[in-house]
Amino acid sequence: MSWQPEQHVELHDFNNLTKTLSFNFWDVCWYKNEKERAAYIEYIDEQYNADRLTNILRNVSDIIGAHVLNIAKQDYVPQGASVTVLVSEGPIVEVPTESFEESPGPLPESVVLALDKSHITVHTYPEYHPTDGISTFRADIDVSTCGEISPLKALNYLIHSFEADIMTIDYRVRGFTRDIRGHKLFIDHNISSIQNYIPEEIKHLYDMIDVNIYQENIFHTKCKLREFDLDHYLFGYTKNSLSVKEMENITNKLQQEMNEIFYGKNINPGSIRPH
Repeated sequence: MSWQPEQHVELHDFNNLTKTLSFNFWDVCWYKNEKERAAYIEYIDEQYNADRLTNILRNVSDIIGAHVLNIAKQDYVPQGASVTVLVSEGPIVEVPTESFEESPGPLPESVVLALDKSHITVHTYPEYHPTDGISTFRADIDVSTCGEISPLKALNYLIHSFEADIMTIDYRVRGFTRDIRGHKLFIDHNISSIQNYIPEEIKHLYDMIDVNIYQENIFHTKCKLREFDLDHYLFGYTKNSLSVKEMENITNKLQQEMNEIFYGKNINPGSIRPH
């Protein structure tokens, strides 16, 4: 069935479809010694502490027109944080036509969507390589909604909220709902790619790969920054303080780390092509 933007299907009861967006991003850094490593992890842990993450999730709930019912947040020792927000449907009488379009969602200045019986969560994972001077910071955000709209409308804001070297994005529609004749509906909107919910100016910055299972309503997109600037990955100093050999060595290590994250497997260093 092909869905039109102006189309509204009359349902038998509440829309029981569950739509889940999983947004995962990585920030990669190189450090010279244990002191620099500790300083970077402390910095990134503070940048993404529970209070800031809570504000981000509140903005997500605003964008999708939700009421916040409950917030649980925690900063962990020695590092890491988690936030869980339970939300319910906002007081929106009509579902806006924008919810049916494959297009980037709004930033926090406008509220256009609705959802019901849903939650938004984030967990952070700072970690580092034991010997190679590489540190990676990962955050996992899940937006799970029930109702007539897709949480993909929050993706634009999430991408703008983090400086991501690598992103993996999953979207899945589960369950079914029924129309007034009892006919099952396993999805209530057209979608061909998660990339259609990402602004053009962002897509120009990343190499992107799709892995989609259309018959199961499962969509996956992974993204890696296209341009490589070593200064972006050095903490507390610039490449001007490094020798040519040091820059080459650090660049190879960083690119191997990002390629392994992007492709989801360990890679022989000799197989990495220069960026």
